[in-house]
Amino acid sequence: MKSGYHLEADEFRRLGHQLIDWIADYQQKVETLPVLSQVKPGQVRSLLPAAAPEQGESWGRIMADVNRIIMPGITHWQSPNFFAYFPANSSGPAVLGDLLSAGLGVQGMLWTTSPACTELETHIMDWLVDMLGLPAHFKSSQSGGGVIQDSASSAALCALLAGRERATQFSGNEKGLRAPLTVYASSQTHSSIEKGVKIAGLGKENLRLIPVDDHFAMRPDLLAAQIARDRKEGFLPCFVCATVGTTSSNAIDPLPAIGSICRQEGVWLHVDAAMAGAAAVCPEFRNLQEGLELADSYCFNPHKWLFTNFDCDCFFVRDRAALIQTLSILPEYLRNQATESGAVIDYRDWQIPLGRRFRSLKLWFVLRHYGVEGLRFHVHQHVDLARQFADWVAASEHFELAAPRPLNLVCFRHKGGDEINRRIQERLNQSGALFLSHTVLNGRHTLRLCVGQTHTALNHVQKAWELIQAAAQD
Repeated sequence: MKSGYHLEADEFRRLGHQLIDWIADYQQKVETLPVLSQVKPGQVRSLLPAAAPEQGESWGRIMADVNRIIMPGITHWQSPNFFAYFPANSSGPAVLGDLLSAGLGVQGMLWTTSPACTELETHIMDWLVDMLGLPAHFKSSQSGGGVIQDSASSAALCALLAGRERATQFSGNEKGLRAPLTVYASSQTHSSIEKGVKIAGLGKENLRLIPVDDHFAMRPDLLAAQIARDRKEGFLPCFVCATVGTTSSNAIDPLPAIGSICRQEGVWLHVDAAMAGAAAVCPEFRNLQEGLELADSYCFNPHKWLFTNFDCDCFFVRDRAALIQTLSILPEYLRNQATESGAVIDYRDWQIPLGRRFRSLKLWFVLRHYGVEGLRFHVHQHVDLARQFADWVAASEHFELAAPRPLNLVCFRHKGGDEINRRIQERLNQSGALFLSHTVLNGRHTLRLCVGQTHTALNHVQKAWELIQAAAQD
């Protein structure tokens, strides 16, 4: 007997099978589709009705409109010809784990609201400490621990707030900010730090952007000098963000020197390794995170380069008590025996929102399907492909490398100047054959080719190089 308007179990099962088939077909054909969406602004909305339907519509009509309206407006991040920005690589196990999470519909704000949601997450985060060779104090069995955030931006904001509170003896939340606090990052640091400074109420004028060296990495000597100058002028330094793999060029900030300064000054050090951190699954790349033992917090994104679909940022802290004291609020309606016993983790106290999804399921599925060996294989493959591309650029008469290539990002440009580089990028992206993004390094328009999509192989990188060269000749 039908119960209202809900999908009955048999119908849900039938339609679910159809949708899985649709996704599988999409994954098989995605490389044949234009990578960058070719629609014009407003085109998608123009195809949508002005008002929501009064009566429910059939599944067939809904999926027909997915194909007719939605798909032309999709930029295909899962295409093996997507080389822009950074990877957002997904995989079959991750999709299935996310489906299970959606089906369970867990709200994991407290341990008691679903113990498995909390305990699986804690356990997987401890796994990652060992898998990536991270400092042991990031484990839940010691003073710190890990939590899955939605993005590195949220991780940075949580770290910034904890750094602010620690610097003010946790009075900022109670009495408001009195002394002007200062925050430090390099000129190449991700824009999320500037946004975090604004949200945290510190003010953009109190963000100090430290110049970089010839490899686009933060200069520790200038960081130390700026902190000393600020202290002399009555400011209270509270937070430094160092980066392992900057967005523009994959530059690696010198963590040992920066960490030493932060320890001496009593300033919270956060390390952002959003994409590059995944490479530490391979022991030979762990030298890039040397000095991480000096950090107060650290994050990387499995949703960038560890085959786990967005959103999944892994955020670790040295001292969980500082984070919890910063973010914890306990209204009466959330009180429960497990929380008051002190024997459980309530992840609501480790993040900005109260509610949280069962994100660890998809990461668990990925780790168990691939194993550490499988993840290493694919990360190695991507780094090798980027190396080959960089070798072709270096050997070219017309192109040059614009920055070092520590991992899977190649920054390069045509020697003819900014205009021809802009023209190459525009022609390639408009063609739909591949998608490149750019940055500005040393004041010059620079092309970026980032290898990391799940199914990108040698033939895709070779084809990209052929198309880039051809675009330069037209």
